[in-house]
Amino acid sequence: MKPFKFKEFTVNQDKCAMKIGTDGVLLGAWASIKDNTYSILDIGAGTGVISLMLAQRSDAENIEAIELDGDAFEQCAENFEASDWSDRLFCFHAGFDEFVDEYTEEEPDEAELYDLIVSNPPFYNEDVSSGDNARDNARQNSSLPFEELVSGVSKLLSPNGVFSTIIPFKEEEHFTVLASNHKLFLNRVTRVKGNENAEIKRSLLEYSFTKDDVLANELIIEKERNSYTDEYKALTKDFYLKM
Repeated sequence: MKPFKFKEFTVNQDKCAMKIGTDGVLLGAWASIKDNTYSILDIGAGTGVISLMLAQRSDAENIEAIELDGDAFEQCAENFEASDWSDRLFCFHAGFDEFVDEYTEEEPDEAELYDLIVSNPPFYNEDVSSGDNARDNARQNSSLPFEELVSGVSKLLSPNGVFSTIIPFKEEEHFTVLASNHKLFLNRVTRVKGNENAEIKRSLLEYSFTKDDVLANELIIEKERNSYTDEYKALTKDFYLKM
């Protein structure tokens, strides 16, 4: 499999079960980065593409990624090392549950918590079998249940921090209820459609510990096959070579 070339970095993906897709790129481009964002955590990093995008977009000094799959972890670390931001990017080979347990063994100091947490989580509730176990594990949320995700995020996010994720639209309401149970409130949502006539497929969601009015909008990716909307181009133009 050929490397995926972006404007400012290249991502190898031959060892990863989950290849680069629109979801990850959308999240990496959409997630809010505040001026004072010092530390970022990417949960279930895969190739590391989201972390690399956030490194390009920000001055955050500490961008950490965790990845459970051994091959994906190796590839993520290699992609980080090959980038211009290797001194700010760090990948850990760990499951999210053990990472949270280790991190919170002693009450973390506020300064050690993350200003931005992102995750493009596995989200196929139903059993899926493609005959490729690594790919199936990467796609099924049995390896990272939503409840485990929001619970862990609530322990690792700084008081003024932001948590951004992308999930199927049909899971949005359920996910938001789970998040609110952990005092994480929806602040911003972009619902994504492939084209104007398609059903809403994905929800880009942003949560924080602050309850506020929800900023909601819609993003349509294509006007017609291979002809992208101005909104989608504006969001991704700093990354895709042909935008």
